[in-house]
Amino acid sequence: MLPPAAAFLPEITFQTSRASGPGGQNVNKVESRVELRWHLLNSEILTDSQKQLILEKLANQLTADGLLLLTAQDDRSQLRNKEIVLARFHELLLKSLRRPKPRKATKPSKGAVRKRLEGKKIQGEKKANRRRLE
Repeated sequence: MLPPAAAFLPEITFQTSRASGPGGQNVNKVESRVELRWHLLNSEILTDSQKQLILEKLANQLTADGLLLLTAQDDRSQLRNKEIVLARFHELLLKSLRRPKPRKATKPSKGAVRKRLEGKKIQGEKKANRRRLE
């Protein structure tokens, strides 16, 4: 089970910058964009198996040295953007640790097979009728 996002705070660093988007003159003055930086391999909260699973699932989102970067600039408030990026971070970890349910192989029913073959027969007859007209 994954601990709450607040448990990761000691391992997370935040960096702020000026955001683009809504805010008018506020955009030019206030650093409301928040970037979350978390080093997966240095995490002491997760087990090695959890780290490996996250490493596999988030391979495209991690830097070469295992750093996860997430940004939020949705809101005009820096505090709100920090909350948003923390929520995204936690959701991303939850999603990457979720193991998919194994698929059970099934056979199509006899009725489904019969219906498919009838459809193919009708389609073939249509094409055969077109050939005879030429």
